[in-house]
Amino acid sequence: MKRFLILLPLLASLSACIVVYRPDVQQGNEVTAAQVAQLKQGMTRTQVRFVLGTPLISDPFHPDRWDYLYSLRLGRSSQVETRRVTVYFKSDVLERIEDRLSNATP
Repeated sequence: MKRFLILLPLLASLSACIVVYRPDVQQGNEVTAAQVAQLKQGMTRTQVRFVLGTPLISDPFHPDRWDYLYSLRLGRSSQVETRRVTVYFKSDVLERIEDRLSNATP
């Protein structure tokens, strides 16, 4: 009985040291600042697709707009980093780029 009473606090302290692994969660198209820097006005849709990849959202109601969305939540952190890159075309040529990066805590 005495051994049990001695081992009980030891086991309780060891169980408090166990950490549950939580993997990083990535969603969407990862678009880096270097990729965005490669984009130039006047590029064709094919050239933009080569640099950024296939858009995550290609809206049939706005065919001249492509959206690239990306979010990253690091393991045990509650902070979420999001990036939204939107490219606009006019006559199948790149007209402008919007790049928004934000850090949010849900």
